[in-house]
Amino acid sequence: MKHHATLAGLQALVGQDIGCSDWVTVDQARIDLFAQATGDHQWIHTDPERAASGPFGATVAHGYLTLSLVPMMFESGFAIDDVRLGVNYGLNRVRFMAPVKAGSRLRGHFRLLGYAPLDGGAQLTVQVSIEVEGAVKPACVAETVSRRFV
Repeated sequence: MKHHATLAGLQALVGQDIGCSDWVTVDQARIDLFAQATGDHQWIHTDPERAASGPFGATVAHGYLTLSLVPMMFESGFAIDDVRLGVNYGLNRVRFMAPVKAGSRLRGHFRLLGYAPLDGGAQLTVQVSIEVEGAVKPACVAETVSRRFV
């Protein structure tokens, strides 16, 4: 995990990489739990036998499951030592660029795109590129917006 001493110090890092998360395994159990939580039981996600003859040769994670891992990836990817609170503000852009087959390992790479001072903190725009171990293309690239307070 990369540590940044102060939130204010991030302003000088706009345009640079600010961290990389630990690996996260997306196994069938996680996919099934996500399907249960969201009600999205499409066979491509939840039926390994049928998915074996589908377009990817295996079940794949929901795109929104991949996106939902971003907060966990933030937690292991970088820390800002003087921040006491962070809240999600939204997303500017999300693209699902490659499938995540059951059993894949993912990690997030973080690039700071924007820093806007706020009273008591800052709004950060961070691009997260979610890498699939061994794949050429990322599974997902998202532009997140969060507010951090000191």
